[in-house]
Amino acid sequence: MSSDHKRREPGGEAAGSSSTQQQVQPQLSRYESQKRRDWNTFGQYLKNQRPPVAMSQCNYTHVLDFLRYLDQFGKTKVHMQGCVFFGHPDPAGPCTCPLRQAWGSLDALIGRLRAAYEENGGALETNPFASGAIRVYLREVRDSQAKARGIPYKKKKKKRTNNPLKASEDTASTTFQLPSS
Repeated sequence: MSSDHKRREPGGEAAGSSSTQQQVQPQLSRYESQKRRDWNTFGQYLKNQRPPVAMSQCNYTHVLDFLRYLDQFGKTKVHMQGCVFFGHPDPAGPCTCPLRQAWGSLDALIGRLRAAYEENGGALETNPFASGAIRVYLREVRDSQAKARGIPYKKKKKKRTNNPLKASEDTASTTFQLPSS
């Protein structure tokens, strides 16, 4: 027998031939996996409504209800107005204030669901995750959580250079001085 002889499978096919190998799906990125999981979770939430809601009948009120529903699974302590720790970034002890979803988590979730809606055949114009009401809700959550923690939210500004040639000259001429011994 020669070394290049292939073993025969039952059915007459040579081992390793394309007809017996299963197609392997490419590994999804972390973002794509999370987006799929979020889409399925939202779909299940709609199915569990009484009466069940079809995705085509979904609107921004269903999305807002979903976001409020998720608060019960949150891990971020949000101090209430009457709490002694309200407005303190580092509370000195425990309190009975509720745990909520963090604003950043909700914002990222809406971004993934917005993309998933369009990838699953939804029209851009009817995307309930892109509603102005959702943006207002997220802004209110962000502001209230920042106030409760005593940390004002400041939007990061992008650095802009007016003259790209001047900016490259500035960075090229930068020198570092080593301390003399």
